[in-house]
Amino acid sequence: MRIGFDGKRAVRNFTGLGNYSRYVLDILSRYYPENEYDIFSATSDTAGRMNVLLKKHPSLKMVYAQGLGKRFPAVWRSWGITHQMEVSGIQIYHGLSNEIPLNIKKSGIKSIVTIHDLIFLRLPECYAPIDRKIYDYKFHQACVDADHIISVSDRTKKDIVELYQIPEEKITTIYQNCDPVFGIPVTEEKKQQVKTTHHLPERYILNVGTIEKRKNALFIVKSLPQLPPDIHLVIVGRRTKYTEEIEKYMAEHQLETRVHILKEVKYEELPAIYQMASLFIYPSIYEGFGIPVLEALNSKVPVITTSHSCMEEAGGKAAVYVNPSDVNELVQAELSILTNSSLRQQLIADGLKQRENFSDELQAKKLIKLYQSLIG
Repeated sequence: MRIGFDGKRAVRNFTGLGNYSRYVLDILSRYYPENEYDIFSATSDTAGRMNVLLKKHPSLKMVYAQGLGKRFPAVWRSWGITHQMEVSGIQIYHGLSNEIPLNIKKSGIKSIVTIHDLIFLRLPECYAPIDRKIYDYKFHQACVDADHIISVSDRTKKDIVELYQIPEEKITTIYQNCDPVFGIPVTEEKKQQVKTTHHLPERYILNVGTIEKRKNALFIVKSLPQLPPDIHLVIVGRRTKYTEEIEKYMAEHQLETRVHILKEVKYEELPAIYQMASLFIYPSIYEGFGIPVLEALNSKVPVITTSHSCMEEAGGKAAVYVNPSDVNELVQAELSILTNSSLRQQLIADGLKQRENFSDELQAKKLIKLYQSLIG
């Protein structure tokens, strides 16, 4: 097969959507190298992990915008890219980040779109009005036009059916695994180096993710006064306005020395930060899928997360679930795990079993099966 992919996020984005895009390209190239995978990008300025993938997998090929597409990338992604796909002989186009070209149905090229979440409809207060309108138009149009839709969780699948009235049979849930680097034990030397660089405490709870209201990191901060004083909180993520709210609370409750909001953490340092943590907490109010939960499970760290959204899909029986607004419930869960070694070990063991449900080979197999079903 010759399959085209949206390279917008894969090329330059090094967080959620970029990680997903590179993940799909990587597992398909590893397990099904006999196919040709063309990555369409408006820019030729590839960097970092994308360059690593291109060197690693000969079946991956970059296809760049031509002519006016270089000057008007948004227009090219919506319209011009389709002609280049026809010239390249693409059989299927996979939009990896919630959108596909607006004219793709006229081309005869089969199309798939991955929808990551519809949080902007579930929690509209977290998004600017103009962003909501743009997302709603692009996502809904992609769902209508695509021959098939991939949802990253069953929760997202239900949202697509309910909010966009898309037939359930048009949607397949295919999960994303986390980077295998999180399951590789970090050397003590590397751990010490990272610990020194970021001034990490001896015992800490870890939270990873953009520091925004929906992610609910303040919820963890509020639990600290009820925990032993040697337990600290380390937050790793991009700062937003919400960070100031957290810092204000820290100052008002004399928690400045116990909460560490890390800046400029390198990706290669993350596994060490996970593996040195006593506990990982992901208290998000709503998610499309919880990759940080998988990162923690692979790192052999006990997990507490929230009892709704898609968290049960990620954590299964390997996590403890709490109400995202009940601090006392969180405190009890934290103390149980921090003080009960047998519970800790059981959660870690369950985590290693849970990660098998997200194996790279299994997800690649599901993707190829879906592609083949569209070609016939």
